[in-house]
Amino acid sequence: MTLLAIDIGNTRLKWALFEDAQPGAALLAHGAEFLENIDKLADTTWAGLPAPTAMLGCAVATDAIKRRVEEQVEELWDVPLRWVVASAQEAGVTNGYDHPTRLGADRWVAIIGAWHRALAQGPARPLVVVMVGTAVTVEAVDASGCFLGGLILPGHGIMLKALESGTAGLHVPTGEVRLFPTNTSDALTSGGTYAIAGAVERMVQHVRQHCGAEPLCVMTGGAGWKMAPHMSVHFELVEGLIFDGLLEIARHRAAQLG
Repeated sequence: MTLLAIDIGNTRLKWALFEDAQPGAALLAHGAEFLENIDKLADTTWAGLPAPTAMLGCAVATDAIKRRVEEQVEELWDVPLRWVVASAQEAGVTNGYDHPTRLGADRWVAIIGAWHRALAQGPARPLVVVMVGTAVTVEAVDASGCFLGGLILPGHGIMLKALESGTAGLHVPTGEVRLFPTNTSDALTSGGTYAIAGAVERMVQHVRQHCGAEPLCVMTGGAGWKMAPHMSVHFELVEGLIFDGLLEIARHRAAQLG
């Protein structure tokens, strides 16, 4: 059963066609499009793909964006596109959010992907799951697979735009991350980077104290590589964590059906 997995973020749509709806399945094709170009998918990128057996999507975008993607799918294949919505429990992970369905789908799918990735490496242990993109999320999971809660903060770009719009004369190019910045560009870039790093480090402390064990830290997202050299805690950088989560969800749902 081939699976077309779709991840719609704040700026881009990423997709991957897998040979099977199983973790570790062979990747047959993949790509990414900025959201302004998704109306052309059926005529360009997806036009030559074989019809998938199933499709599963994760989206933080508006319903209008999701509908535009559904229209592209309907042009090509007679296969329903199902969207993941956070729930109280799925694929062995329990959702501790006050209102489980209000948890962002991307956060939920990434948590599930990270949890099963960690289980494949050895005995269950607490997790800190970080996604670095337009926004940054920092999630805590205990050793039983219960999502404890998480942080949301602005990504690098939003931080810089907020400072530029709220501070007179602050329009400078992107700088470098320095220990002791001596120009405004470096000060802005360093400040944003250390703000994100500090949030991650604080969550690691919270999980360590709450669970009484050292958490495994997993980082993903388009800007994750920017943070890698500046983290004081050990972490694993994973490129396709959302797709890992979608594959796990697809596998568990298929098993439940039969």
